[in-house]
Amino acid sequence: MERIALLIPDLPSHAELTPYLERIDAARWYTNFGPLSRELEARLATGFDATRGTPVVVSVANATLGLELALLALQLPPRSRILVPALTFVASAASIMRAGHEPVFCDVASDRWVLTPDMARALVGTQRVAAVMPVATYGCEAAVDEWDAFTQELGIPVVVDAAGAYGNQTRAGSNPAVFSLHATKSLGAGEGGFVVTTDLAFATELRRLSNFGIDLSSGAVPSVGTNGKLSEYHAAVALAALDGWAARQRRRQQLHRTYVDVLARRCPALQLQARAVDAAYSILPVRLPAGLRAADVQARLAARGIETRRWYCPTLNHHAAFAGVAVAGSLDVSEVLSERLLSLPFHTALSADDVDTVCAALAEML
Repeated sequence: MERIALLIPDLPSHAELTPYLERIDAARWYTNFGPLSRELEARLATGFDATRGTPVVVSVANATLGLELALLALQLPPRSRILVPALTFVASAASIMRAGHEPVFCDVASDRWVLTPDMARALVGTQRVAAVMPVATYGCEAAVDEWDAFTQELGIPVVVDAAGAYGNQTRAGSNPAVFSLHATKSLGAGEGGFVVTTDLAFATELRRLSNFGIDLSSGAVPSVGTNGKLSEYHAAVALAALDGWAARQRRRQQLHRTYVDVLARRCPALQLQARAVDAAYSILPVRLPAGLRAADVQARLAARGIETRRWYCPTLNHHAAFAGVAVAGSLDVSEVLSERLLSLPFHTALSADDVDTVCAALAEML
């Protein structure tokens, strides 16, 4: 029986990477804001546009540290309460706690499976909340301009967890958005991440905090940070990946369109996330119809050699690490999704026949 893998990373080859490694050898600069890291930041920044201001990118060792550093840069009082969806990866809530604050779990919208500004606006009217961390769940684009308007209206800062959204999250705002360059993402560097914002002062503070909190202009340490810098080696991989981004983006866009078309024909009872069809995603979740449990369908597909995953399920409020975390409002939508969401194989090595095989097996089970 031939196995269809859930995910196969798509990283640059050694031949594509070699020119950048040779530059590292020549410069003998391996970390600490080296020339490749700066070049990567400049190139990434050109991929974003903004209603106001110029997008600025700060590279970081990984997206989890990026979230933590962004929260530290907000300079909130200790143990501030941060609103965050319960349907997200563990890193969202973990970064809040590691920054010295308290997550407050909330629900997501039933169509896009994300926390929206209107939902947050209703919740902060009844909750003591110092900041909000919306998540670009499963790569679904966050409404950056709406979140900026939310902050301007209420004075509540926002940090967008856009870890899996590179390639479709193209707007930058004054509120920071944090992206991942993990090997599993659309643009992968093995490990790494970056923060984009149009607030230059915020970006400067975040960069200082990523270097232990040292102000390089004076050598002083106004407040303690951490070691969150991106190495030149990871920057090299990311730059090589960017060189081939146009082709990677097209393959992912085509794969997503193919899946959407085949699922619509073969499995009309499935619900897809309400997100842009023509975008470069790293995963593909589907919502099973009522009466079916994702865990059961996952086991049946595995018996046929089809690998799937229940990303972010169960929701964070069910994990021991977050016992006692406050909840704002109900989690009704998130609880239903946690039982019925299943992510299908999705990577650039998939063929059209593979997609048809996956969808045919699902159709039979439905």
